[in-house]
Amino acid sequence: MEMEFKELKEAIDQVELVDAHAHNIVSLDSSFPFIGTFSEATGDALSFAPQSLSFKRNLREIAQLYGTEVSLEAIEKHRQASGLHSFTSKCFKEAGISALLIDDGLKLDKKHDIEWHRSFVPFVGRVLRIETLAEQILDEEKIVALKTIAAYRSGLDIDTHVSKEVAENGLVEVLQGGKPVRVGNKGLVDYIVTLSLEVAERHDLPLQIHTGFGDKDLDLRLANPLHLRTLLEDKRFAKCRIVLLHASYPFSKEASYLSSVYSQVYLDFGLAVPKLSVHGMVSSVKELDLAPTKKVMFSTDGYASPETYYLGAKKAREVIFLVLRDACASGDLSLMEAIDAAKDIFSRNAIAFYKLDIDASSSSPQSSISPKSQMKEPDAQEDSSSFVRIIWVDTSGQQRCRAVQAHRFNRSVKKSGIGLTYASMGMPSFTDGPAEESKLTGVGEVRLVPDLSTKRTIPWTKQESMVLADMLLKPGEAWEYCPRETLRRVAKVLKDEFDLVMNAGFENEFYLLKNVVREGKEEYVPFDFGPYCSTSSYDAASPLFHEIVPALESLNITVEQFHAESGKGQFEVSLGHTIASHAADNLVYTREVIRSVARKHGLLATFVPKYDLCDIGSGSHVHLSLWKNGENVFPASDKSSAHGMSSIGEEFMAGVLFHLPSILAVIAPLPNSYDRIQPNTWSGAFQCWGKENREAALRTASPPGAPDGLVTNFEIKSCDGAANPHLSLAMIMAAGIDGLRRHLQLPEPIDTNPADVAATLKRLPESLSEAVEALEKDQAFHELLGQKLLVAITGVRKAEVEYYSKNPDACKQLIHRY
Repeated sequence: MEMEFKELKEAIDQVELVDAHAHNIVSLDSSFPFIGTFSEATGDALSFAPQSLSFKRNLREIAQLYGTEVSLEAIEKHRQASGLHSFTSKCFKEAGISALLIDDGLKLDKKHDIEWHRSFVPFVGRVLRIETLAEQILDEEKIVALKTIAAYRSGLDIDTHVSKEVAENGLVEVLQGGKPVRVGNKGLVDYIVTLSLEVAERHDLPLQIHTGFGDKDLDLRLANPLHLRTLLEDKRFAKCRIVLLHASYPFSKEASYLSSVYSQVYLDFGLAVPKLSVHGMVSSVKELDLAPTKKVMFSTDGYASPETYYLGAKKAREVIFLVLRDACASGDLSLMEAIDAAKDIFSRNAIAFYKLDIDASSSSPQSSISPKSQMKEPDAQEDSSSFVRIIWVDTSGQQRCRAVQAHRFNRSVKKSGIGLTYASMGMPSFTDGPAEESKLTGVGEVRLVPDLSTKRTIPWTKQESMVLADMLLKPGEAWEYCPRETLRRVAKVLKDEFDLVMNAGFENEFYLLKNVVREGKEEYVPFDFGPYCSTSSYDAASPLFHEIVPALESLNITVEQFHAESGKGQFEVSLGHTIASHAADNLVYTREVIRSVARKHGLLATFVPKYDLCDIGSGSHVHLSLWKNGENVFPASDKSSAHGMSSIGEEFMAGVLFHLPSILAVIAPLPNSYDRIQPNTWSGAFQCWGKENREAALRTASPPGAPDGLVTNFEIKSCDGAANPHLSLAMIMAAGIDGLRRHLQLPEPIDTNPADVAATLKRLPESLSEAVEALEKDQAFHELLGQKLLVAITGVRKAEVEYYSKNPDACKQLIHRY
């Protein structure tokens, strides 16, 4: 294997798989062959040529897995001797599957129920096959399952305006056909699918659609997904999430096209016991190149025997590695983009699409996994001596937590949360009591309710977990002061009005300090005194980074680079970009990791904006881009644009620049922040922007690999490590929305040091009081952030201004709070 792709291969091998489409496993004494194929419509075993390349390949790989001779007889002997539970456990463990969605509408001989599968996978959910549902209703049997196999019945040219009368006539025809009932009448099938779409739309449920090849029961001509165009154009179902199974092979290009032009269409490639050669599998996946990687999902299409799950997972990892490796080699993707795409395809896309709350930090059956929908959650089995930290970030940007024992968390806290006083969101940096002008007091209580999708095992103390919390007044009703909900609310406006998603990536600058005693007094001094990007400074801090980086990666946080910064004992860790809500969550966890690892080594890590007034400050620069249907739409479509960015990108960025004085009250929340934001310190002291100009407050970036002159993102230099990340991104996003609504335009860029042309530029607020004054006068944020939250923010900031003006030396204690 090429050494430069070793990291990509390792990343793919380590991804925990969310298997979004599979079927039940059967008993050992089932008539179904353990290595074979089946009819999607009937579940009948089909012939599988023992001399075919795929059969031989699968036989070799199962024999290697079990350590037997390469023969059906030897493998079957091993299965009988080991027992179903034993070799099923081995298959799922080796496959690395953490979540399983089962279509149990497939009729298999002696199949195990859903509950049985929960012994091997942390989370198992059910998928409703609507034709089976209809047949079982007519047979007066219990409803079981979610998906449509209309392709097998009457084809994908579904008439969503079929009349009830036509459906009733079709029903009569079906009933006259006798039992067992088989719903094959086109009018009835179309009517059932249409009603199911209405239910899916109403209850926000996705719909899986079988497309492409199958057995002889299917007319391949009618299984082409292009037949779905009428359904996809029906405005009633424009927001109904639809996934095309099996990548629609051999119509993969057609499916890829549909995914690229219809926002509601996603793709799933099932590779269990594939009939194709490796070359064929790679070619079919490459044909999905029109589809955004954010819209492609993995499944094993496993069925009957656990070996099918293992083979599906194994071949999927191999094929995706080959496809992404070639994409890197051809320059289509960078290595980090390929790794990110792999994580999306194998896990993150399905988690988002099916709305699963999954703790992805562990693949063991004891992982805390639960769905947001009405799927049953298995009881967690954590050690009763372990603890769970419930974390929130307050208005002043301080990270706080409550800890509970794991058994109490699993019994009640994860659903009901814990109480928290209103006053907690009104506390400034200098005291643990609410600022008077925040209008928040000790009267009133909210519930800190864990967001289980953020629950992670703490890397530096494996006996504990941590989870981020939302603030609720009661179940289903968010508190208007909740930072995470505020960001979600603003992001929804951006999505609903402009069909855009904002991505963000943070650069974390911090000082490492050591405690020394001088003249009988303790004080903190820099850990190191090397210059910017010093090799010796990095060498001194290397033992910490050997713990920090793996810890962050274990939390699914992408680290792009890390190095010594300009300050004495100052370092930087840059994170990969992701959607804004995840980026904010990641920043909270990143600060936790860095501080905790430093503490473990006897050091103090501080993100305070200006640790030493005679040295360089620490920022939390944030890079921003806009995405639609999984593609970055910030760059211009060609080089003709004056600034290298799309009109959408320019208007959004112009809104941020226009409102930047107000935004500073949130992203630079301390008086100490303005000691940092000074000319000639790369912190953005003037209200201007520039192309690759690190002295400008906003810098547009054209990183290596971007077409010449095209801008992929822009950076805000003024943000610092004392800012609440969720409120910061919500403010920035709200300003961008205002820019889009008013079609604001950027002024000409500054291509020199802004300090050299200061007379022609507006200075950004030079103090927190100036920034607060600007925010109070700015009406644009009232609608999107809420008046009460803005009052709390400005109230806390005014308290900061008053206290530190009277107690200037108190800022030295900020190293213990940030």
